[in-house]
Amino acid sequence: MRQITLDELGRIAANSREDLWAEARNAGLDHPVLVLHWTAGWYDSFYPDEYHVEIGEHGEILLSTEDLSEILPHTEGLNRGAVAVSMCCCGLATTNNLGEEPPTYAQIETMAKVIAVLCANLWLSIRKDIVATHGEFADDPEYFDEEDMYGPNNDCWRWDLQFLGTPESPYYTADHDDPHTGGNVLRRKALEYQQQWNQEAVKV
Repeated sequence: MRQITLDELGRIAANSREDLWAEARNAGLDHPVLVLHWTAGWYDSFYPDEYHVEIGEHGEILLSTEDLSEILPHTEGLNRGAVAVSMCCCGLATTNNLGEEPPTYAQIETMAKVIAVLCANLWLSIRKDIVATHGEFADDPEYFDEEDMYGPNNDCWRWDLQFLGTPESPYYTADHDDPHTGGNVLRRKALEYQQQWNQEAVKV
């Protein structure tokens, strides 16, 4: 893995865009998706074989591949045409306690910036059917048949970032429409960064 800047990430995303869109279409998707994770590990534990982009404790951006269309095993049932972005945190987290190494402020803000940059350069809008947490996607009938769902509203096998342990996202809920979920907070922040930077998605 190597540490990169947001500007570098934008260039890599633009270079990967055509292949990523093709991979998504080959997988039967209308567009690529961004899947947001935590590693369920420690601040200093990294998993380059699983995620395209990882975010360290202090907001450092770590890249595992120069090709964001590369298929990595981050989301069961949704790996093709999907870019995985993960915070390095939340080892031993439960729905009641995010553990000794919860998401840091720097990780949360950097993930929002990463979403903004990726979406602008991959020609994607920041909305829940395109940018979502692993748990949100795992409960989404657009991507999974009912018997295959495994998010918070089903067997809760995956609930990454369902809450962040911050004043904006203080509690666990299985209600994906609750404005306090981690997914909703991260998308709002990413949209604010796009507006601040005068970026915008131009395709979907």
